[in-house]
Amino acid sequence: MPWDTNDYPSSLKNLETPVRKKAIEIGNAMLDDGHDESRAIPIATDKAKEWYENASDKEIKQMEQKSDQALKERDDDDDNEGSDPELFDMGEHVLPHENGWAVQADDAKKPDQVFDKKQDAIDRAREIAKKKQTHLVIQDKDGNIQDRTSYEEQRST
Repeated sequence: MPWDTNDYPSSLKNLETPVRKKAIEIGNAMLDDGHDESRAIPIATDKAKEWYENASDKEIKQMEQKSDQALKERDDDDDNEGSDPELFDMGEHVLPHENGWAVQADDAKKPDQVFDKKQDAIDRAREIAKKKQTHLVIQDKDGNIQDRTSYEEQRST
């Protein structure tokens, strides 16, 4: 049974609302993918905290306003591409998209965001890559790599 804001693991109760909701969303995605609840809880918690550190004010506000039904729903039309915990360690790409320029993590199935202007996409992808301490790959309009920047050396291990 999926978690919501009324029924979730007690270890999430002291998290701030947007972090708790993101942890619920990530945890539900992991449970749907067949992960054991005992592993999903700590991973979802860690990834939600990491998401909160990297999220824009708009993304935090959207998460705060997300309904229980939206947290429970899991289908291809959901806007939950940011829920996959595996993508937090992936680099960010700026690539051409039918609606402009997309910001998308390595191996992500869908873009995280799409911008009209390439520079806006680059700025957002750079912000994410720096916070995640990963790399940024920028493609040209034909899909060729135009630039690659690494922020991985700043990573604390």
